[in-house]
Amino acid sequence: MKQQNTPSGTPVQSVSPPPSPASRHSVKHSRVMLGIRDGLNILVLLGSVLVIAALSFETFHDAAQNYYHAYLQIQLWVCLIFMSDFLFRFYLSERKWHYLWHNLIFLLVSIPYLNIADHSQTPLTQEAYYIFKLMPLVRGGYGLAVMVGWITRSRVTNLLVSYVVTLLALIYFSTLIFYQLEHGPNPNVTNYGSAVWWAFMNVTTVGANIFAVTPMGKVLTVVLAASGMMMFPIFTVYITTKFQSHFKAQNALHERAGHEGSPDPDEPDEESAAS
Repeated sequence: MKQQNTPSGTPVQSVSPPPSPASRHSVKHSRVMLGIRDGLNILVLLGSVLVIAALSFETFHDAAQNYYHAYLQIQLWVCLIFMSDFLFRFYLSERKWHYLWHNLIFLLVSIPYLNIADHSQTPLTQEAYYIFKLMPLVRGGYGLAVMVGWITRSRVTNLLVSYVVTLLALIYFSTLIFYQLEHGPNPNVTNYGSAVWWAFMNVTTVGANIFAVTPMGKVLTVVLAASGMMMFPIFTVYITTKFQSHFKAQNALHERAGHEGSPDPDEPDEESAAS
């Protein structure tokens, strides 16, 4: 309701028109879409944690044979959640081909390859089996990075923390896969601690005295070393940005203090007033 004046000066109350049914429907539709998006974000996060916990249980308890069918069911449902989230965001995107091209990797890692291979009875090598098992973990690691992005507000801090979480997730996934592949063929990998030592020594580019003997293990060694080298520039940018922000705040504080302590040019000083 707005108040307007007539030419005679008398205030007149004007009533704003009610929203049209189309606008009310648009607002309701937007709220529903936001609710679905938030629900899918929560499901993606829970699915990411579930698939990580399932693979960890299989590795630590050495239950690959007895736990195989249960893991397939878990991976199927988690991949369906990932696929639903991708398709929903594709539906909301205004530039669908642009979205598809820039997020194609998330579509590829959301496909339940192990379930397809098991249903079609396609034989898989050990390396192919672990690669297909690793696919949902890529999407799971991204889900954890997105969760960290909800917590942090600064863009630079968000970049650093997201990369650190992604790097730690990559290290953890690599230790699981490396232990499953190298335990047995590699005499230097006697327990899971050996895989953890191998991962941290390679990600810091120091190098470990444990050398991979399987093709997948050698690939993981290169990936960890490359990821560790990419960490240092991001850390340097973060520290530099923090120092620049601190110096700008200090300069602004000094300038404000200088302006407050300087005399007003419009007011005469004491000597001129006395004369």
